[in-house]
Amino acid sequence: MKKGIVLPALILLVGTQTYAQKKWTETPKGSYSIVQNKGGQTLGYSPKSGVKIIQVDGLAFKDLNKNGKLDIYEDWRKPVAERAKDLATKMTVDQMAGLMLYSRHQSVPAQEAGMFTGTYNEKPFSKSGAKPSDLSDQQIAFLTNDNLRHVLMTSVQSPVIAAEWNNNIQALVEGIGMGIPSNNSSDPRNGANKDSEYNAGSGGSISQWPEELGLAATFDPAITEKFGSIAAKEYRALGITTALSPQIDLATEPRWNRFVGTFGEDPKLATDMARAYVDGFQTSPKSIAVYDGWGNQSVNAMVKHWPSGGPEEGGRDGHFAYGKFAVYPGNNFETHLKTFLEGAFKLKGKTKKASAVMPYYTISYNQDKKYGENVGNGFSKYIVTDLLRNKYGYDGVVCTDWLITANEGPTPDVFAGKSWGVEKLSIAERHYKVMMAGVDQFGGNNDIKPVLEAYQIGIKEHGETFMRKRFEQSAVRLLLNIFRVGLFENSYLDANETKAIVGQPEFMKAGYDTQLKSIVMIKNQNKTLPIAKGKTVYIPKRVTPASINFFGQPSPEKIEYPINLELIKKYYTVTDDPAKADFAIVFIKSPISGGYSKADREAGGNGYVPISLQLKDYTAVDARAQSIAAGDPVVDPTITNRSYLNKTSKSNSYPDLNTILETKKAMNGKPVLVSVNISNPMVFGEFEKEVDAIVGEFGVQVEALMDIISGKTEPSGLLPLQMPLNMTTVEKQMEDVPHDMTPYIDANGNVYDFGFGLNWKGVIKDARTEKYSVKK
Repeated sequence: MKKGIVLPALILLVGTQTYAQKKWTETPKGSYSIVQNKGGQTLGYSPKSGVKIIQVDGLAFKDLNKNGKLDIYEDWRKPVAERAKDLATKMTVDQMAGLMLYSRHQSVPAQEAGMFTGTYNEKPFSKSGAKPSDLSDQQIAFLTNDNLRHVLMTSVQSPVIAAEWNNNIQALVEGIGMGIPSNNSSDPRNGANKDSEYNAGSGGSISQWPEELGLAATFDPAITEKFGSIAAKEYRALGITTALSPQIDLATEPRWNRFVGTFGEDPKLATDMARAYVDGFQTSPKSIAVYDGWGNQSVNAMVKHWPSGGPEEGGRDGHFAYGKFAVYPGNNFETHLKTFLEGAFKLKGKTKKASAVMPYYTISYNQDKKYGENVGNGFSKYIVTDLLRNKYGYDGVVCTDWLITANEGPTPDVFAGKSWGVEKLSIAERHYKVMMAGVDQFGGNNDIKPVLEAYQIGIKEHGETFMRKRFEQSAVRLLLNIFRVGLFENSYLDANETKAIVGQPEFMKAGYDTQLKSIVMIKNQNKTLPIAKGKTVYIPKRVTPASINFFGQPSPEKIEYPINLELIKKYYTVTDDPAKADFAIVFIKSPISGGYSKADREAGGNGYVPISLQLKDYTAVDARAQSIAAGDPVVDPTITNRSYLNKTSKSNSYPDLNTILETKKAMNGKPVLVSVNISNPMVFGEFEKEVDAIVGEFGVQVEALMDIISGKTEPSGLLPLQMPLNMTTVEKQMEDVPHDMTPYIDANGNVYDFGFGLNWKGVIKDARTEKYSVKK
């Protein structure tokens, strides 16, 4: 029996053998200390947490549960799988239930208004006297009372504040219970878009890259892997150890508003990109043997969304009740699994598979071949256990999308809970159904109570031995993702190192170079481009009509310059008089519209309207007379047909067409260039013949666009999607089938199909187009 000799911050464990020579040193770093083991792991801990150092065989270990002895889970020499199992068996039910929670969106400091608010000593941040890096009241509560250990971080005031906030979290949780660190996470944050729930952390002092669809436009998986590798370094410097990405849904439905967040519609390209992205994030520069190929610079990748959110009926998104159904009219369910089975689950790196998976909100309509259920993917035992786990052998973490266990809103267009298919179950019953489906974690839930209620439901049905085993099964999976990125050894950050790493010049240049490679030159009539620096350019203001934003809140009309003119002036003289200009650039956004109208419903219709991909008003004369799926027992139980046949919708970019035509007239024969910010396929036939050149981009800096237009860089991007001839082909295509639209052919005879792009010489034909060519 070993005896513990307690010193101020050190416990020496001695046995029958001679006490081993000390092989470690400790360095105070302000709020935490670093312990370096000679030939072993580097540890970090906070003296404030009450954790002490144990010395065994001359090496240092953290006594996380403060029991005065070295437990298996505290021994960094042991394989991570062994440590995770040991810890799970020691945890209480409450501790495991907390581990199964994943927080709602947390900004640093907490917002004072909007959906993700927080307080400090019951006051808004600006009136609290708190530091930006302090923990909010809500964060302290869910970390302490609910045992939550997975935090979703969105916007941060600065990288240094993020590092200090991380250290405050880690010091708090290190002193609680078993000393389990916080696994902090982020949705994509290296892009230009910041307009939705799932990209709320974008921007700031971090390397800037094109959107995921822009990475696909490079047609070069090596670039995507490089992005993952660089972003992982920045994530770790911010205290982020899980990326809630990539989004590897196969974007076979052109009207889906999350198209831009995917790698496009092509199974082969999207699969290669998915593999590269995950390899980049999860592969540490130096792997650690006992971490099973992982390392302390790895970032977990949570791939989404199983089994695909791509085939939304009519393009309507599953964040809302009006978009709850994914449909498969082409019987193409298996194709949508390729990005997972042949990409994210078949890595070339040592981590082997993506460590986590998120099912989408949608009901994969009539795809349950065993139980016959039409429920959201996160509730489906067939989708999660029978397919993902049993048939395809995936044993990593499965986490629900955010708020699937919460109640939906009063109407289909309200942003609220997403309990599709189980709307009539109680919140606790939904949690239980999720667990019994084989899911490990509840996205967007800070509250432990319904998880514990679900545990009690399970005891009544299966007994406590069964439920304890079920909880431990999820706990082991969740703990593995914390162990193998090194958090149990050291979860603390040096703010000076963070400042030096995040957004460093080398990373910024790599992101910028990729932006250049993602830009697609779509039209270049009479070699209009490039246009030499120093010329005079006219840029009209852009009208953005009043609309409803992603969260269902009204946005007023805006009339403003679409870009920062000061950036344009680095390249050209800017004038507001077309008569004085040598050429014009009209900046537009690819059109899209909502798929539900409250006004239509109030007027006696079913509420469903077409999603338009054209600038002109669109009447859906070719739509289905009967929708494939329908039904909602809460908000529209009487609606059995979601068809929008013969209804009209107006896109959110409809003023752009008039701006293009007016600019064409005002320029009086001088070149007119259109720059399109592409988020979806779009109909070009309304204006293509009226303009001299078209460039498409997927979220880039203005300077990158100007480097292409001015000829500093030759365009090399390729379309990772089809551009439809018209809305008829959009209506006739099948939601689950790739490459099934008739593409547009322009005045020069160029076909705007997948893989098309121009350089200065003409249509690009190279190794990329050969590798990813589509045989038709």
